[in-house]
Amino acid sequence: MGLGSGGQPLGRWLQGVPAPAWTRRPRAKDDLRETAVAMRKEGRSYREIQAEVGVAKSTLSLWLRDVPLTEEQQRALDLRGPAATSARAAENRAVGARRRALVQSNAKAQVIRLSESELFVAGVVAYWAEGAKNKPWRGGQSVKFMNSDPKLIGLFLSWLRLIGVSPERLIFRLHIHESADASEAVAFWSGVVGAPTSQFRNCTIKTHNPKTVRKNVGSNYHGCLLVYVRNSADLNLQIDGWCEGLAAASEALDAG
Repeated sequence: MGLGSGGQPLGRWLQGVPAPAWTRRPRAKDDLRETAVAMRKEGRSYREIQAEVGVAKSTLSLWLRDVPLTEEQQRALDLRGPAATSARAAENRAVGARRRALVQSNAKAQVIRLSESELFVAGVVAYWAEGAKNKPWRGGQSVKFMNSDPKLIGLFLSWLRLIGVSPERLIFRLHIHESADASEAVAFWSGVVGAPTSQFRNCTIKTHNPKTVRKNVGSNYHGCLLVYVRNSADLNLQIDGWCEGLAAASEALDAG
């Protein structure tokens, strides 16, 4: 141990004397803290400061709790808060929409063309899901298919043509809520199916339940279209058989 004059330990002579600045070890976050304090004095938000200095929000709270804001700066932050949140939400929605569009576009590009056999299977499955079927207690069911998606209706009509159903055998009926414009919807569906409005029967109007909050409203709502095939009880039996055949073939495929 070093000694001072008179043989006293040096530490006793220096007791209470602050160490020179050059002996102090700088803390790694000193510069970051100075930056955070300076930004806060400019009226910047915690989010903005955190993005710049990259420390935890709890650390910022300790650093900045004694840094006051002027009334004008606080008002500016209060006004920017909801606007910034709304802008971020809008950007997130836009990013999500672009991602979904890309996924759909890539998937669509994978289907180059549709063979007749593929269309046949697609039509049978579509009817299996959405069409009217025979019941043990009620046979003789005609072919009826109803959906609100114009693309699915178009696929079903293509399938009917494939299996030999002529357009003259088709009857259309619109099912739509009373709050919508039925005549405009009929004109829309007439364009989708390529049939005159004279081929449409009277609309089935659905009354509105006040307790139900409907999402299918606005200019994009056109109701559901029912496609009915005249004299089609035997065709419905054929479809039943095709569905059973597909089910059996898929089970055999799984069995290897």
